[in-house]
Amino acid sequence: MPGDWRNLLALILVFGPLSLFSIGGGASLLAEIEHQSVAVHHWTTHREFADLFAISRAAPGPGTMLSTLIGWKVAGWTGALSATVALYLPSSLVAFGVSKMWGRWRGSPWHGAIERGLAPIAAGLVLAGGLAVLQAAGGAAVWTAAAVSTAILLARPQLNPLILFGASGVLFALVAAFSG
Repeated sequence: MPGDWRNLLALILVFGPLSLFSIGGGASLLAEIEHQSVAVHHWTTHREFADLFAISRAAPGPGTMLSTLIGWKVAGWTGALSATVALYLPSSLVAFGVSKMWGRWRGSPWHGAIERGLAPIAAGLVLAGGLAVLQAAGGAAVWTAAAVSTAILLARPQLNPLILFGASGVLFALVAAFSG
């Protein structure tokens, strides 16, 4: 039983602080979630992390439900609940508090400076999260698919990404079917 409490506490101590650093949304946390889950606590392997990430993206709801899946893997229902509450509650409380005063200061010089300053931080965190998922998924084919998809979307920004998603799925399924 003491091990269960240690696991729950570890989940809370990982996901609670991460909640406060989710500048740019949940994708900005992926790199650190991967690092904590795989390298620090060994809750998942790289492959398991990639699988849990894929499930969290396919399921309805926010993409950060990855924390729920990791919590479930670590400690069942109580782990899923602990990780989810730890990830969502602190940032929700801060967002509520900040939103109360943010509108009052709209138009002030520091308001614009904060918004301009947070944009590159958010972009960098989201990029780091994408790279962490690519590393976890591994393989030249995955990196190639990501690079080709990125190039296509940069060249044709109006293209619906679901088309690329479907085409990549079909391509990977064909490769898997004919390779073994």
